[in-house]
Amino acid sequence: MKIAVIGGTGRAGSRIVDELLRRGHDVSVIVRHPEKVAARPGLSAVEADVLDVDGLARRLAGHDAVVSAVRFIDSDPAKLIAAVRQAKVARYLVVGGAGSLEVAPGVALSSTPAFPAAYKAEADKGGVFLDLLRRETDLDWTFLSPSALFTEGRRTGSFRLGTDQLLVGSDGKSWISFEDYAVAMADEIERPAHSRRRFTVGY
Repeated sequence: MKIAVIGGTGRAGSRIVDELLRRGHDVSVIVRHPEKVAARPGLSAVEADVLDVDGLARRLAGHDAVVSAVRFIDSDPAKLIAAVRQAKVARYLVVGGAGSLEVAPGVALSSTPAFPAAYKAEADKGGVFLDLLRRETDLDWTFLSPSALFTEGRRTGSFRLGTDQLLVGSDGKSWISFEDYAVAMADEIERPAHSRRRFTVGY
């Protein structure tokens, strides 16, 4: 497949790019500074501004799927959605956040007292993004939320999938590595199972 990754040089985005290349896909990394992206077989670096709907749409046109891996507070979800729709890309997948996952019926993780204040703005904007996607009637979207702790680790290929509830292990820990998150994202691209839905991944 031909897949565009917006923000493909970030911590999550770069692992998704690695996983897609590993599987033999052609990947376009959409970045502000393509000259900083090292050349690799199957990879092309394309310059675009995520706030420029028309310009971004032109770069995304012709791809089979688009993955958005930019931070919510550094982008405008309405503009990203508009660009993907304008580009007429078949599938749109978003690297989501854990803040909007439920820890109890109707209670989002980001609303709990222990949620770090430093991540509140990002989490709240992620929730707005998800709400916008849920109102879409034409776009085939998927929003993949990580577990509470999203960090560097190993690619094990062993994890659990969930829906709107935070996944917590038997040890009381809620986490997923960037590497295994990328596996779950690539699996969803290749074998769609959560069309127009949010799902989550964790150990």
